[in-house]
Amino acid sequence: MTGSAPGSLPGSAPGSLPGSVLFSCTMNSIRSPMAEAILKQMFPRQVFVDSVGVRKGSLDPLAAEVLDEIGIDIGKHRPKSFDDLEDSSFDLIITLSPEAHHRALEMTRTMACDVEFWNTFDPSIVEGNRDQRLQAYREVRDGLLKRIRERFPKQQIQGG
Repeated sequence: MTGSAPGSLPGSAPGSLPGSVLFSCTMNSIRSPMAEAILKQMFPRQVFVDSVGVRKGSLDPLAAEVLDEIGIDIGKHRPKSFDDLEDSSFDLIITLSPEAHHRALEMTRTMACDVEFWNTFDPSIVEGNRDQRLQAYREVRDGLLKRIRERFPKQQIQGG
């Protein structure tokens, strides 16, 4: 599969480390860039990671701010859509919104690719003051961080 790391196992059963992962959400402006950046920080050389949206939005400054709080910079992220992918071969696609899940399933009908649906709240719909809105983004960030740590445990690469 193109985009796979040498020596990676085919498939992506929970606990295994796929060679390539694509995160997708609705606009590639909050959830999928967060997830992409977190996984890249965890496995900077072991996994090829990208993200897309069903439609192309613009990077949400609050998403960048809450990732910056944990030492991750996504300021250079440029949102893109499924249509902008140079290579659509991934070992695993993780969708974060129902719309993205449908699009990923459509794209992978004829491919050997696992698709997982992690329904993730869209924090941009939260109304309120800045602190209330930031808290919603932090909850999404922390939920993604927890889920990614569970799905891709670091111990699987020790001694390798």
